[in-house]
Amino acid sequence: MADIPLLRDRILGALWGALVGDALGVPVEFKDRDVLRRDPVMDMRGGGTHQQPPGTWSDDGALVLCTVESLLEAEFDPRDLANRFVNWMYHGLWTATGEPFDVGVATSDALMRIANGTPAEEAGGGGEYDNGNGSLMRIVPVALRFAHENPKELARKIERASAITHRHPRAEMACVLFALNVRELLGDVEPSAALAHARSIFAALYSRSTELRHFQPLLEDDVGAKVEPGIFSSGYVLDTLMASLWCLLTTDGYRECVLSAVNLGQDTDTTGCVAGALAGARYGLEDVPLSWRDTLPRQNEIKSMFDSFADLILRFH
Repeated sequence: MADIPLLRDRILGALWGALVGDALGVPVEFKDRDVLRRDPVMDMRGGGTHQQPPGTWSDDGALVLCTVESLLEAEFDPRDLANRFVNWMYHGLWTATGEPFDVGVATSDALMRIANGTPAEEAGGGGEYDNGNGSLMRIVPVALRFAHENPKELARKIERASAITHRHPRAEMACVLFALNVRELLGDVEPSAALAHARSIFAALYSRSTELRHFQPLLEDDVGAKVEPGIFSSGYVLDTLMASLWCLLTTDGYRECVLSAVNLGQDTDTTGCVAGALAGARYGLEDVPLSWRDTLPRQNEIKSMFDSFADLILRFH
């Protein structure tokens, strides 16, 4: 594991990196790649798709913040996590402007079930068509908090956290593969080596799963050698994970990685959020442009909570 000052920088980089990547993508969500080639995102914008001020994070960032708060105040308790998510959807907890917007259908359905009494870990959709990226986008705090645990224990917590909104094994497994990559990146490992080691652990964990075949491109292809037309940026969880890893592997810094992610088009906020978390874990907080961080609202609250969360994590290293 990396030395403590470096580790702290990477933890904070992953958290701020997720929020900033999300906010960069919000104004251009759903835009086609061809449109963004003509007018690429190069800096923080406002307006656009959701007509929000610059620096506004979406449901992705809000649920990341809810998760950090829950892990600080309730350790690991899916019921507490779920209640905070419900509070976000109905009352605006940890939104940027007080109002939630662009709530995913699968997440909305699961949280309505929870509000009506369904147990947290049974609420997420478990069907073939319930494999959107709505749990992947918010899972980085759980990955960071339990990165020190053995892979099996880490995977189980990730699966349980995913199940609140996305209970299909494929969505849960995608979150685990992401978390294993974060775990490696925190240890000061180059992205290609991090992916190779994460792949090996993941394949061993799920060697008996019938879902493993869906992960073949992520486990066997040379992701960094792929060309952009073969990278898809839809809301399908495996597309988002592949696109985010591709952006990390084909760039050399946080800024370049998240701009590459956002300019892929379609689900820009989530690709930006997931790629931003990976790049932040790799390059650290100092590589996340201060001008972008400063655009985000609620600065003091976020900084205080993120600093407390980093302090908590470092007790285990």
